[in-house]
Amino acid sequence: MKNTIMEIAKEFCWEMGHRLPFHEGGCRNVHGHSYRMRVVVTGQLDENGMVIDYFDIRAIVDPIVEQVDHAFLCDESDSEMLAFLEAHNMKRVVVSFPSTAENIAGWMLRQVVERLKEYQNLETIAVRLHETDRTYAEAKVEVGG
Repeated sequence: MKNTIMEIAKEFCWEMGHRLPFHEGGCRNVHGHSYRMRVVVTGQLDENGMVIDYFDIRAIVDPIVEQVDHAFLCDESDSEMLAFLEAHNMKRVVVSFPSTAENIAGWMLRQVVERLKEYQNLETIAVRLHETDRTYAEAKVEVGG
């Protein structure tokens, strides 16, 4: 079974606020979500019979989640919101994109991929980001193998 591709996943949860100032509906208002992110990795088994150790995934992803947990994710172009957050000394993460589920998923994926470069047996890495129980965005990339 040397050529068998295995898939593993680990989930992470956090609370985060954001807004979409361009949105015509309710999402233009300040609001938050109980985010759930599934990191999915495919690849060949290593000499220990693992694609990657779940503890390694946790060690890689936990610092990313800690950065955004109970924070407000704010587009750098939203000067009104940034001024408010700064004036009230609130935890914020400033990004260079509108904080849509799609953009957040891609941003998370890029951070995870950067931290998984040393694993030569991996074939794909994906991030599925749930804003609610019924909505998610998924970003996936082939990394080799």
